[in-house]
Amino acid sequence: MDPWPSPEIRRRLDLALDSHRHWTGRDLVPGLALSGDDARYQTLWSMPRVLVSHGIQEDPVFWFGNSAALTLWELDWDSFTRTPSRYTAEAPLRDERARLLDQVTRHGFIDDYAGIRISRTGKRFRIRQAVVWNLRDERGDHAGQAASFTDWEFLT
Repeated sequence: MDPWPSPEIRRRLDLALDSHRHWTGRDLVPGLALSGDDARYQTLWSMPRVLVSHGIQEDPVFWFGNSAALTLWELDWDSFTRTPSRYTAEAPLRDERARLLDQVTRHGFIDDYAGIRISRTGKRFRIRQAVVWNLRDERGDHAGQAASFTDWEFLT
């Protein structure tokens, strides 16, 4: 099931794209249609670039992971969108992850994140050159964080 037909997911994806442009000065996907049509969301869902985002709960839970993210973390949509984002890092690395998210909260984004993550089945992988940015809602208030990357490798 593709989640993008949901009006709420579409709204949040638009916020993620607009926020990325606000913080970085560039489009996440160059040439992507600016209006909310099916092709725009299908591109985000099916692109090989990983795209994930979580909300602003005390223990933030993912609200989106595209097909590449679900494959990498070995989760289906329902499982992924019930997962607190901290669980994608091994327990000893969660403090490092928390420091990263604090830095993003203070500065708006970073575009050179590297770190180790873990899939549902325990496969470890290193992410490189990830962009992590704050989401801003229509009023400019903090609405979560998103990350995107194309560079990862599985570790033995």
